[in-house]
Amino acid sequence: MGLLGFYHGIPLTERGLGYNLVLPDKISIYQLPIERICRTPEAIRIQVKRTVIHELAHHFGIDDDRLRQLGAY
Repeated sequence: MGLLGFYHGIPLTERGLGYNLVLPDKISIYQLPIERICRTPEAIRIQVKRTVIHELAHHFGIDDDRLRQLGAY
């Protein structure tokens, strides 16, 4: 499938007492890979929502293995 999105930051579960003066977290969504796998505008909307939720999970410290266990894939 390829890379559809990416979480840039330090998950909440890994932040320590010295976590300060850092750039804000960011989520990137990659348009072309999403458009390549989706056939309709509705499918694109669904995939973007799924990708954003996936990347937000990384922000909260949930890794891909745990997402699989939770049935996110």
